[in-house]
Amino acid sequence: MSCCEDPTEIPKLDPRELVREQTRYGNLLRDLLTGDPEKLMLHELREATPYLRELAALNAHYPSIRLAAIELLKEPSSSILQRIVDKEPSSTIGLAAAEKLQKLA
Repeated sequence: MSCCEDPTEIPKLDPRELVREQTRYGNLLRDLLTGDPEKLMLHELREATPYLRELAALNAHYPSIRLAAIELLKEPSSSILQRIVDKEPSSTIGLAAAEKLQKLA
């Protein structure tokens, strides 16, 4: 190992980490194709980035996924919650977003 990091050198990937990610991806794909997609999405939503949670709150196909995503949103996502309230003011999704906005305020 050298004393300094070379920014032009491609970082080395641990082969064990690659195998772990390939296995995780394979399991995810298998569950998506053979299991309950809604259940799988709920599981993945808990580990998702804030951006993906915002997308799920705005556009997910299943209402349960949208509601779960709304519950997981934090203060920086208040503009997304407001968009949902403006778009769907009287739906259960809109009401849940309004309630979450009040909790964050």
